[in-house]
Amino acid sequence: MSFLRRRKAAERPNAEPHDIDNENDDVHDKKKAKPGPKLRPRRWSCVDNCCWLIGCICSAWWFLLFLFSAMPASFPQYVTEAITGPLPDPPGVKLKKEGLTARHPVVFVPGIVTGGLELWEGHQCAEGLFRKRLWGGTFGELYKRPLCWVEHMSLDNETGLDPSGIRVRPVSGLVAADYFAPGYFVWAVLIANLARIGYEEKTMYMAAYDWRLSFQNTEVRDQTLSRIKSNIELLVATNGGNKVVVIPHSMGVLYFLHFMKWVEAPAPMGGGGGSNWCANHIKAVMNIGAPFLGVPKAVAGLFSIEARDIAVARAFAPGVLDKDVFGLQTLQHIMRMTRTWDSTMSMIPKGGDTIWGGLDWSPEGYFNCSAKKLKNNDTQTADQNRNGRVNYGRIISFGKDFAEIPSYEIDMVDFRGTAKGSNLTNATKCDVWTEYHEMGIEGVKAVADYKVYTAESILDLLRYVAPKLMARGDAHFSYGIADNLDDPKYEHYKYWSNPLETKLPNAPDMEIYTMYGVGVPTERAYVYKLTPAAECYIPFQIDTAAEGGSEKSCLKGGVFSVDGDETVPVLSSGFMCAKAWRGKTRFNPSGIHTHIREYDHAPPANLLEGRGTQSGAHVDIMGNFALIEDIIRVAAGATGEDLGGDQVYSDIFKWSEKINLQL
Repeated sequence: MSFLRRRKAAERPNAEPHDIDNENDDVHDKKKAKPGPKLRPRRWSCVDNCCWLIGCICSAWWFLLFLFSAMPASFPQYVTEAITGPLPDPPGVKLKKEGLTARHPVVFVPGIVTGGLELWEGHQCAEGLFRKRLWGGTFGELYKRPLCWVEHMSLDNETGLDPSGIRVRPVSGLVAADYFAPGYFVWAVLIANLARIGYEEKTMYMAAYDWRLSFQNTEVRDQTLSRIKSNIELLVATNGGNKVVVIPHSMGVLYFLHFMKWVEAPAPMGGGGGSNWCANHIKAVMNIGAPFLGVPKAVAGLFSIEARDIAVARAFAPGVLDKDVFGLQTLQHIMRMTRTWDSTMSMIPKGGDTIWGGLDWSPEGYFNCSAKKLKNNDTQTADQNRNGRVNYGRIISFGKDFAEIPSYEIDMVDFRGTAKGSNLTNATKCDVWTEYHEMGIEGVKAVADYKVYTAESILDLLRYVAPKLMARGDAHFSYGIADNLDDPKYEHYKYWSNPLETKLPNAPDMEIYTMYGVGVPTERAYVYKLTPAAECYIPFQIDTAAEGGSEKSCLKGGVFSVDGDETVPVLSSGFMCAKAWRGKTRFNPSGIHTHIREYDHAPPANLLEGRGTQSGAHVDIMGNFALIEDIIRVAAGATGEDLGGDQVYSDIFKWSEKINLQL
C-alpha cells in the first residue's frame, strides 16, 4: 500500500537550525497578515423562495398522505363523532334494518361533465392514450399536453360531431360516473347505499352518453338512445316484470325527457316503442337538480365563458386567464372548445319573458340574500324593498345602473341589424380563433349599446355573437312555449327536451319527482362591462366591481343571486311539477302524478364530514342522506304519497302563480 508523505523542503547548505526556524516564522506571519477575499452572505433569490415553498408544500402533502394511509379507517368517523356526537346510520343501513329489499331496477342518467370520456382514436400528439380517460379521473393529460387535450375534446364546429381522425367515446358501466375525480363522488354514495339493500350491477344500469353532443346526435353517432331502450327492456324482463326507477341528474333530466319522446316516436326519427312504452317500463322518474327550464349560468358561459367563480379569478388575476400565460390563452381556448359542445345549448333558459320575467318584473320578487338564509322579503318595510329590489328579468345588463333603473329610462339601441365591422385589436396575433374576432369593434359596441337583455332577447344576442353555435343549436333545441301541442311540427326532435313544447307520455300510473336543494345563493342575472382592448381578448366580462352595498343585497361581484342549489334556480327546477304538470294539463294529458321534494341546505359542520350529508348543492346533494332515503324507498316499492307528498321550503308555489301560462 502506498502512502502520501509531505515533501521536505530543500535544506540550504551551511544554514543554522535557528535561521531556518526564523525564516519559517516570517513566512507564516506574512501568510497570516495577507488579507483574504471578503466572504459575502449569499443573497436569497425569488427562485429560492419558490423552491422552498414548493418543497414545504410537497413535504407537507406527503406527510399528510402518509398519516392518512397509516391511520385506521374508522379514525375520521371517531374524531367526527367526538366533535358532533354519534353519526346517523347511512340510509342503506337504516332501511335494511326496516326490512326493505331491492325490488325495482334502477337506471342512472348522469348530467353534463360528470360522465367519463375516453380516447379511441387521436392525432399524433395523443400517442399512447388509447382508451385513457380524457375527461374524468385525474385529468393528467390536461396538464401534460393542454393544447392536444383541447383539440381532442372539441367537436367539429360545423357538424357538432367528431373531427376528422378523432374518436372520443363515453366510458361504460357504473364506473362511468361514480366518481368525477379521485375522492370526488357523484353517484358512488347512492350506489353504495342501494347495494346495502341488495342491489347489484344486474339491477342497476348507468346510461352513460357523450354529454358534449346534442341529444339526437347521441343516437346518430353512438345509438345511445337505442341502447338505453334495450337495457331498460332487459332490466324489466330479468327482474320479474318490475318497472324501472329512472334517476336523472342535472342535464341528464333533459336528456331523459328527450328519450321519453324518442322512444314513443316512430322510426326512423324515434325508437318505435309506441305510445305505451313508458307506461309499461317506467315506475317513476326521480329528477335530481333538474334544469327543466334552463339556467342563466349557461348564458354567461356561452357569452363570456364565465360564471361567478371564473369572474372573480379573472378580475383578481386577469393576466392568467386573459393573456398568453404559459403558452396558453386560457379562456379563448376554453371558449373555442365549449362552443363546439351542442349540449350546452339545451341549458339556455326556456319560456322567454313569460317564465323568467321582463324588464320590470320577475316571478321571484324581492329577496333577503344574506348569507344566513335566503327568504322572501315581501313583508319588509318600503325602504328595505326599495333598496333590495332586483329586476331578475334583466338577465344581462351592461352597467349596474341599467340593472336597476325603470325600463322607460333606458335608451336601448337595437343591435340586430348592425353590420359587423373591422376586426378586433391585434386579432391576427391570436393563436386561437373565436367568433368574436369576426364581430369587429362596431359589433361589440352595438351589443353593449342595447344595454339590457331578457330571456327572449338573449337568444338574439347569442345568435349575433355566436352564429355557428346557434345555427347548430336551433336545429336541435327550442326555447319557446307551444301554442298548440297538437301541431305536427312538435313531433320533431328539436322540441323533445323542452317541457313547454312537448307532452308527457301517456302513463297515468307513472310518477315524476323533482328533487333539488334550496337555501344556496344561485346565479340568476349578471352585470357586464366591456373589456379594455388587448391582444386576442374576449370583449365582454362580468363586472365584479358591481356590488349591492349591503349584506342583504342580492348583487355581489356583478352577479344577482336567488334561491336555488348553486347552479339551478328554484324556478327552473320546481315550476313544471308545481304548476305546468300538476294534475291534467295540456303538458300532462294523462295526469301523471308529480311531487316536489326540496332539501334545505346545511353545510358540513367540520372538514372531517367532507361534503356533508345534508347538502343541497347541485352535485353534493348526491350524498344527501334524506334524498338517498327517498330514492331507496321508491326503488323498494313506495309511492310519492308514502313519502309524504310534497316537501317544500321555498316559495315555488307562490312564484308559479305569478306566471301567466295557459294550461
